[in-house]
Amino acid sequence: MLTVRDLVTAYGKIEALKGVSLDVAAGSITCLLGPNGAGKTTLMLSIAGVLKPRKGSIRFLDDEITGRPPDSIVRRGIALVPENRLVFASMTVLENLHAGAYQRKDSIDEDLDKVFSRFPRLKERSSQQAGTLSGGEQQMLAVGRALMSRPRLLLMDEPSLGLAPLVVAEIFRTIAELHRDGTTVFLVEQNAHMALQVAQHFFLMEQGRISFSGNPGSLAEDEIIRRAYLGSAR
Repeated sequence: MLTVRDLVTAYGKIEALKGVSLDVAAGSITCLLGPNGAGKTTLMLSIAGVLKPRKGSIRFLDDEITGRPPDSIVRRGIALVPENRLVFASMTVLENLHAGAYQRKDSIDEDLDKVFSRFPRLKERSSQQAGTLSGGEQQMLAVGRALMSRPRLLLMDEPSLGLAPLVVAEIFRTIAELHRDGTTVFLVEQNAHMALQVAQHFFLMEQGRISFSGNPGSLAEDEIIRRAYLGSAR
C-alpha cells in the first residue's frame, strides 16, 4: 500500500532522514521502533505532507505523493494521528470531529456514530472543549478525528505516549479493532511489548536510517533489540 524509497528529509543542513526505504503492506499493522531523535516523527510528517522531502519517493497505492500538500494526502486516503494528540483545544469534541471530515461532501452522520460507538466517552463529552479532556480522552479524540476522513491508511505517531497503562491497553485494543475492520495502520511506538501484540511487521530506525526489518518473531530473537526495547536478552 505504501512504498518509501531513499527518502531524505532535512531541517536546514541537518538530514533527519538519510535515505529511508520501507514498505507497508495493505491490511497490515506495521510498527516503526526507534530511540528519540531517530527520525520517526519526521518520516510520519513527510508521508502526511507536512514536511517536504529533499530526495526520494513516497508512493501510496502506486500514486506518487512525494511533496504533495497535506489536504491532497488526506483526500487520497491517508490520515495522521500526530504525536501529543494536537487536538484543537478551544473547540468542542464534536467540532474537532467535524474538522476531521472537513473535505468530505457526503453525510458524516454514520461515521460520527461509529466514532461515538468506539469511544463512548467522546459522546458523553461531545459539547466539552477538547482542551479540558484528560490525556487519554484527547488521544481517543485524535484517533476519532483522523477516522472521520475515512482513511485507508492510518498513521499513528506514539499513540501511547504519556498515558496510563489502562488507557494504553484501550488504545491498542482500538488499533486491533481498526485492523480487523480493514484499516491499514502504520504505527510509531516506543512500547514494543504492546506493539508485539498487534503488529505483523517491524522496522527499527536509528539515526535516520532503517537498521532492522522483520516479523515479531525475528524482532524478539534479536538480542540487541531485546535489550533496548523488551528489557531482556537471551
